[in-house]
Amino acid sequence: MSQKIVWIDNLRALACVMVVIIHATSFQVVNFSAIDTPAWWFANALDSLSRASVPIFFMISGALFWGEKSAKPRHFLRIGLCLLFYSAVSLLYILIMTKIGFWPSFADILQKPVFFHLWFFYAIGLIYLLSPFIQVKKVPLPMLLITAVVAGVLANPQLPAFNLGGFHLLPLNLYITGDAFYYLLYALLGRALATLEMDKRWQGWVAGGMFLASCALIALGTQAQSTHNQNFAETYYVYCGPLVFIAALSLFVWGKQMLATVSSSVMAMISRHSLAIYGFHALVIIGLRGKHLDFPQFPLLNMLYLFACGLGGGLLLGLLLQRVDGRRWVS
Repeated sequence: MSQKIVWIDNLRALACVMVVIIHATSFQVVNFSAIDTPAWWFANALDSLSRASVPIFFMISGALFWGEKSAKPRHFLRIGLCLLFYSAVSLLYILIMTKIGFWPSFADILQKPVFFHLWFFYAIGLIYLLSPFIQVKKVPLPMLLITAVVAGVLANPQLPAFNLGGFHLLPLNLYITGDAFYYLLYALLGRALATLEMDKRWQGWVAGGMFLASCALIALGTQAQSTHNQNFAETYYVYCGPLVFIAALSLFVWGKQMLATVSSSVMAMISRHSLAIYGFHALVIIGLRGKHLDFPQFPLLNMLYLFACGLGGGLLLGLLLQRVDGRRWVS
């Protein structure tokens, strides 16, 4: 159990860093006019490498709560308080920093988040809600692979259609619709992979290779689809797409095999404060860009600058928040 906690904590920290990378590079990668420049490819590569981050959070939640233990009332309370607190902070940001106004942002809070990145608190609630009913059994590796390939790839609605001689082959129709199915599948496979007996170092290296290969295909596919559309296309970036699905499972296995013995005070600190970093980082990055306190004329430097400010600012605010939030409800 101690090893499982170590690798899960390290993987959580890594996923947190990757989320900040996504928001620090997004301004450059959506700039179609810069496509095929070194800065655009740098942003595209980093974004593609980071797309597995959010699925990893769902997999970690499944690993922790879809086994012998399930989410308790305090976990639901914490998610609710986080949603309320970071929504309030975002509303304050909107009132001070933008001209959007309070009511347009608040009116649909039960349907959509006040600020774009807070959608995660809505989605993770479903994982917690179902946790008392689900205890994932140990599954043999062949069955796990079959389930992942069929449900995650071959029947994935995001898979490009493949027809042969007028006969529709892919994606298979298993009546899978909506992202929620894949959030649940990530949680289920997270628990199954966490309990799977894997004691060979080469398994981690293979998983790492699969992760890099899938990320390379995400980057190449994004460039090709954007060129075809003559506008930025996030087709291959979606969290429930086949390539991101493969990347997430591969990264999870790599983390389990390679991060169990890694001891880093920096990673431990990021993991402890990942909730606050997630809640604050987007506001820091968007705030700097909105007030023109960044360097868009130097895109490579700007991405590194926004990343450092997002991660460091989120961590600093989390440390300050913890001083008044002794029970760590929202920090």
